[in-house]
Amino acid sequence: MADVSMKQTSLRKERATNDGINWVTAVFMVAFHVLAVVALFHFTWSALFVAMFLWWISGSLGIGMSYHRLLTHRGYKTPKWVEYFLTVCATLALEGGPIFWVATHRIHHQYSDEEGDPHSPNDGTWWAHMGWILMGKSMHHDTETLAKYVPDLAKDKFHVWITKYHYVPQIILGLLLFAIGGWPWLLWGTFLRTVVGLHATWAVNSLTHMWGSRRFATKDLSTNNFLVAILTFGEGWHNNHHAHPVSARHGMVWYEVDLNWYGIWALKKLGLARHIYKIDLAHLPPKPPLTRDVLAMELASTSASD
Repeated sequence: MADVSMKQTSLRKERATNDGINWVTAVFMVAFHVLAVVALFHFTWSALFVAMFLWWISGSLGIGMSYHRLLTHRGYKTPKWVEYFLTVCATLALEGGPIFWVATHRIHHQYSDEEGDPHSPNDGTWWAHMGWILMGKSMHHDTETLAKYVPDLAKDKFHVWITKYHYVPQIILGLLLFAIGGWPWLLWGTFLRTVVGLHATWAVNSLTHMWGSRRFATKDLSTNNFLVAILTFGEGWHNNHHAHPVSARHGMVWYEVDLNWYGIWALKKLGLARHIYKIDLAHLPPKPPLTRDVLAMELASTSASD
């Protein structure tokens, strides 16, 4: 079994290597990382606060509440203008347009930690974290593949348009930041904030499939990771999410901080969110089993029967 897994990993990496480096993506990533370091030498308190605010806008309102829980899994519904506003917020994270992001994530759920998963740690930590973006075709699916996984978004003219021009809001924001706060606001509010947000999101793909606790016996390697959850406004409760993908609530107990869920709850109170699907542990049936370590449970069962 291990030999088969290693062979599949080798084939995936070979295909990615043959496809080559995505040079446009790589150049932008290098540039953003360099300018993020430069930002550290242009610190102001106002720039820090602007960066933190925009990190919440792009990472929570955008990636967590929009791309992930609304557009990908349809865990709740909003008026179209709210959906479009949240989508624009997500484009500020520099993670591509909604059609590409949603298609990739739906593929991840279909093949999680198996052949076909675009970013499994089975292919290496670096690959799961950012290698899959810099090499191969995972972020450049053909139209036929996209139509298969995102028929809902492909029919929406706004989502088609914003996917094509997803970089425009980032450029407009950068110009505004420079006009208002000069270089410190631009460097912190665009480059440093974006790089931190990217690595936080990528940590969900890599770290939460490697380290953490497992409440649910899922078929993949997903875990709940407190640190990643804090950095991603709640996306780090990944085992909870893989067990119940449609649930708009990922943090299932009081100590599992889930700011994205609190945002959805706030939208509901404002009358801007409805049909919210959520899971409460108290109302779950006894099966599938809840366990911190599936292997340990199986070993204990085997020992008891001997």
